[in-house]
Amino acid sequence: MSSLSRILLRGTFSFSSPTNGRFFSAVSAAAAATSERKPSLITLVNDERDPKYITEKFKKACESEWFRKNKAVYERTVRRLAAAKKFEWIEEILEEQNKYHNMSKEGFVARIINLYGRAGMFEHAQKVFDEMPERNCKRTVLSFNSLLNACINSKKFDLVEGIFKELSGKLSIEPDIASYNTVIKGLCGNGSLTEAVALIDEIESKGLKPDNFTYNVLLHESYSKGHFEKGEEIWGRMVEKNVPRDIRSYNAKLLGSALVMKSEEMVTLFDELKGNGIKPDVFTFTAMVRGFAGEGKVDEAKMWYKEMEKNGCRPMKYIFTSLLPAMCKTGDLESAFELCKEIFSKRLLVDEAIVQEVVDELVKGSKQKEAEEIVELANKNDYLQFKLRLSSEE
Repeated sequence: MSSLSRILLRGTFSFSSPTNGRFFSAVSAAAAATSERKPSLITLVNDERDPKYITEKFKKACESEWFRKNKAVYERTVRRLAAAKKFEWIEEILEEQNKYHNMSKEGFVARIINLYGRAGMFEHAQKVFDEMPERNCKRTVLSFNSLLNACINSKKFDLVEGIFKELSGKLSIEPDIASYNTVIKGLCGNGSLTEAVALIDEIESKGLKPDNFTYNVLLHESYSKGHFEKGEEIWGRMVEKNVPRDIRSYNAKLLGSALVMKSEEMVTLFDELKGNGIKPDVFTFTAMVRGFAGEGKVDEAKMWYKEMEKNGCRPMKYIFTSLLPAMCKTGDLESAFELCKEIFSKRLLVDEAIVQEVVDELVKGSKQKEAEEIVELANKNDYLQFKLRLSSEE
């Protein structure tokens, strides 16, 4: 490096020069100011544990315009209060919003309607929707869809179709595909699969196109409720209309195939989804295990369980509901014993009755020592409250 370059560098970066001294002082001051601003209003609300003080701090924080723009903290706060069953305080913090000009903007009001729905407070959601004209807030398909969603989230499935028909006509709102999809969810939730499927024709007659979400709701309702042939009809229509199938589509069909014990077809379907570049998830492998276990093909079921682990999926408790009883039924008690040990070592979730069944079968199979080990592991674990017993103790 030349002497001139070294001189220039020293002049530019020297901490002792007046200019740079002012620069670094300004940086330090800015850092200090940033430090002083913390904790933020959001942090103060999120870090609070007492529902009463959560409510008080939230209401105070709402005085800030930028705080009211934060959707996440609203959703988190309502979720926490709902979990604590403090619905009167949910009403308190959401009614507080009436003080602010935001309630004349449809986007903000739609958020409040959705929040009431997530808390299961549909009557409050409907009240907010009904009062929108009083705030000079126009009701369009945006707030209309929020009200329908609030109905679904509040488990008021029997009301969805009626609200859809009444308000869309009364308010001259033109429903979009999201509106129809929500109605389909409501009909399925109410056990009206035939009516839900029939809506596809109505959707198309309105010039709209049923999308991936539309078909996935219908596929899940059909296949999971044992209506395999209906599921196949919907699947065929989805293919015919060239609607893209995703992992939810395949998982629904895999579950349906497992329930009617079509394990060989499941393998073909699995290869198809992989060939389409879709990555299998824990629900995919759970269905595969369930299908083979249900047919008593334990070795294949164990193979799919290992494939799930290789793919980095953490097992859900439903998989053990299929796999452990199948192992016991076919006399593969050693595998059942090892799997139970793995469950507790990896802190996986499992139903107590399923593990008790394994213990009982181990005792019957003259594997008293193994049964005692499982009982000890189950009763001493610190994440599941189990009280297993050996058969001889009953």
